[in-house]
Amino acid sequence: MNKTIVGLLAGLLLSMSAGAQNAMPVIEMNAGFHRIEAEVAANDQARQVGLMNRQAMAPQRGMLFVFPQERTHCMWMRNTLIPLSVAFIDADGVIINIENMQPQTEDNHCAKVPARYALEMNLGWFSQRGIKPGTRLKGIEKAPRPQ
Repeated sequence: MNKTIVGLLAGLLLSMSAGAQNAMPVIEMNAGFHRIEAEVAANDQARQVGLMNRQAMAPQRGMLFVFPQERTHCMWMRNTLIPLSVAFIDADGVIINIENMQPQTEDNHCAKVPARYALEMNLGWFSQRGIKPGTRLKGIEKAPRPQ
């Protein structure tokens, strides 16, 4: 195969994978007056991939993980290239705890008590806005039901 065809195929695969990432539903939420555009990972495959292999994320963008059951869920950063903060959230939309996570590590970052959701944002997003445990997120009820 010549280099031009290989290059075209690689570009096509990249655009297809980017399209697949963008296929997740997006909901708008608020933490106080701070707006969040969250891609929603509500099925096993989307939760497993999460934000892996992304180079960057817009400041108001994040990913909301919707779990089928409230448990002390844990997150990790294998193949995740950007540093993130994760807020574990109860079924009522109240933040339980927030953990900071470094790229390409396999350290577990867990909810302190059973959580229904986890919201990943760029590292420091919550602390830079004064958002702490006990803050209620509005709009989380718009998230699709987990599969």
